Amino acid sequence: MVLVLLLVIPFLVGIVSFLAKDAAKNVALFGSLISLALSIYVAAYCGTEQIAPVSYAWMPAIGAQFSLAADGMAAMLCLLTGVIFPVVLLINRHKEIPNPAAYYGLILLSQAGLMGVFLASDALLFYFFWELALIPVYFLCSTWGGERRIPVTFKFFVYTFVGSLMMLSALIYLSLQTNGVNAMSLENIMAAGKSLPAMQQHFIFWLLFVAFAIKMPIFPFHTWQPDAYEQAPTQITIILSALMVKMGVYAVMRWLIPVMPQAAQYWSELIMTLSIMGIVYASLIAMVQSNIKRLVAYSSIAHMGLMCAAAFSGTELSNHGLMVQMFNHGINITAMWVIVNMVENRYGTQDFKKMGGLASTAPGIAIALVIISFANIALPLTNGFIGEFMLFTGIFQSASQYHIVFMAVAALGIILGAVYTLSMVQKVAYGENNSGIATVAKMNAAELVAIIVLLAFIIGLGVFPQPLLDLVLVK
Repeated sequence: MVLVLLLVIPFLVGIVSFLAKDAAKNVALFGSLISLALSIYVAAYCGTEQIAPVSYAWMPAIGAQFSLAADGMAAMLCLLTGVIFPVVLLINRHKEIPNPAAYYGLILLSQAGLMGVFLASDALLFYFFWELALIPVYFLCSTWGGERRIPVTFKFFVYTFVGSLMMLSALIYLSLQTNGVNAMSLENIMAAGKSLPAMQQHFIFWLLFVAFAIKMPIFPFHTWQPDAYEQAPTQITIILSALMVKMGVYAVMRWLIPVMPQAAQYWSELIMTLSIMGIVYASLIAMVQSNIKRLVAYSSIAHMGLMCAAAFSGTELSNHGLMVQMFNHGINITAMWVIVNMVENRYGTQDFKKMGGLASTAPGIAIALVIISFANIALPLTNGFIGEFMLFTGIFQSASQYHIVFMAVAALGIILGAVYTLSMVQKVAYGENNSGIATVAKMNAAELVAIIVLLAFIIGLGVFPQPLLDLVLVK
């Protein structure tokens, strides 16, 4: 029942938020805290009888059921979703937003969609929640985004809609290869995929992979992302970068590699090559950025490239490292966006060359920026280190003949990441104040709570990552 509540609570609270008008902000925060409590419960008792799978008749004529299940990976991503949404709702708590009822209602609907994606064990239900997570974000970006929001959101919609149609086509084809009873269940989809002739398996593999690669995104399917991150409200950018990109990685681990293992192994070297090209490409582009939101966007592309490469390395260590890093990257990129939101609001610009001197006027923000930047470049004793160490080791252990080359080129991402991240820190926090603003406001109470929570995860999981490692091993 608790799995159903993870979906029902944000959905119902989202509907109530539409009707709550000026109280929508408080209603949405209250609903997100309930979801957080439920996600903690699921993570704590995952693998026990308290978190039993649920399955209800939905559309038996086509073999679709309302089926939910939570293993360690799903529980971990539900926990990440539960943590991120209260932070999203806190950071702009003191900022007036036009039509708050619709704004916060749509945010909660996207949370319901995300929870459904991570818990669905039926292909049609998975697709339903995949779209439910996307549609509210489209309206959020197109209505509350920046000056170029309409063309940017249209590009984002076209990319993701095409990918969604490809995924739906592949899932329907796979379901037609089953015996017709519970044709859409994950188990039957897996059996159907493994039994396909080689050519059909390769074709279905690419339909699914492109759909998931767009969502991650990885090179060369990434071009929608920097513009969308720049133009979207920062709260929505957090949802996109911390959670929605994880939908793509999760789908690869749950609905692609287990369903098409032979095709995944056949194409693994090509996909690892594309992923690692993306790491270097995105890192080089990030180095020449002066827009802080675009820099963080390209940094995220580089991190996702490493995760995708590890997913196709075919080693158990890289799989476990990928799950750990999905959670840690979600925390780190959220923390980075929270800081970006603070400095953008205070300096009135996204150009970090026009900032400077933050450490002397708002030292608390500067200290948080430094710690978060260290986590972003995977410094030891931050949560980013353990996951990336496991990813690189897993890639090195890959059966590919090019495994050493893959690991060495991917490692350039760490060096380049340190260059552009620390350069940004230097320009924002230190040096001369180029903004013309004499005094930068310190963190307000809501921002302080959000930062403390995120820093606790960054430092806590950096020093003692065992609870997360234990969770991802739960079957």
